[in-house]
Amino acid sequence: MDVMDALGNPVRRQILVQLRRAPMPVGQLADRFSVSRPAISRHLRVLHDAGLVQLQHDGSRNLYAIRVQGFRAVREFIDSFWDTALAQLEDLAGR
Repeated sequence: MDVMDALGNPVRRQILVQLRRAPMPVGQLADRFSVSRPAISRHLRVLHDAGLVQLQHDGSRNLYAIRVQGFRAVREFIDSFWDTALAQLEDLAGR
């Protein structure tokens, strides 16, 4: 799945906010949401497929963590708007 499509779902965005604090197992994440544990697992699979989270093994626990490199495409997309904005600003300043 495309990174931008993965970020289109509000539950997935909130999962990322939770994981920003610390890596967590599925059960701990599910306790923070009103959706089922299987639904959280499906959201995590989408985020993993998009490269936004990674699975870490900690003994018998499987922890999900943010994969910062996965956000590169998002940053590049947003940064591309700055070129347009700066060009418009230069046009305004040149008038």
